[in-house]
Amino acid sequence: MKDKDKFENQIEKIIEGLNISTQEMIKFKKAKNSPIVVSRNGEILLLNPHEIQLTDSKEDY
Repeated sequence: MKDKDKFENQIEKIIEGLNISTQEMIKFKKAKNSPIVVSRNGEILLLNPHEIQLTDSKEDY
């Protein structure tokens, strides 16, 4: 059971790190007025970073 708890804790930390890096990337893109490039279903999209809201809540991910 201890290994499972350790694994779940590591997963939470990884997800938290990804959320933080995503928020920082959005802030950077807004500051540089640069589009965010994503792939959705194999299609390349350019997103306006000013249309993306930053959030502090973990439940929004």
